Amino acid sequence: MDAFRFALTDQEKDYLKDLVRLRIAARLAGRKAALPEPPSDVLREPHGAFVTLTLRGRLRGCIGHIVGDAPLYETIAEMAEAAAFGDPRFPPLSRQEFDQLAVEISVLSPLTPCPDASQVTVGRHGLLVRRGGRSGLLLPQVPVEWGWDREAFLDQTCRKAGLEPGCWREPGTTLLWFEAEVF
Repeated sequence: MDAFRFALTDQEKDYLKDLVRLRIAARLAGRKAALPEPPSDVLREPHGAFVTLTLRGRLRGCIGHIVGDAPLYETIAEMAEAAAFGDPRFPPLSRQEFDQLAVEISVLSPLTPCPDASQVTVGRHGLLVRRGGRSGLLLPQVPVEWGWDREAFLDQTCRKAGLEPGCWREPGTTLLWFEAEVF
């Protein structure tokens, strides 16, 4: 896999982070926020993306859309609201939590079949495992945060899908990889 050559300027990153906060604040106030025009055409390009919210260093919500089928800035706005209010692992975000919220955005490269699991690089690649009706995805930063090696990363992606560790080795399992610009 060639390196994902997608980079945003500081202005574009600030715009997207501000957009996350704007969208969440509007929902907390019971209104729908109009999306401000993005500062560049890059933000109008279609990319998959995840919005991760943390509170005092702990995960508070993480939702993404893996397929780039809408302008990036629109995807980020939708995923911000989904991470804050629609992650089934957490109750909806409260006004009291909002001011302490940390935001991380991951802009994804297209997903492609991983030709060989031994080529997966911890910290560079994200993974999606599919088998049967189950799938699980882990972003590239997750194994770094947990101190996993390649095999643990592959096994944990299987677990995320509700499958047995090692399922990535079995026929009938699809392993896809991607990279991300994370900020």
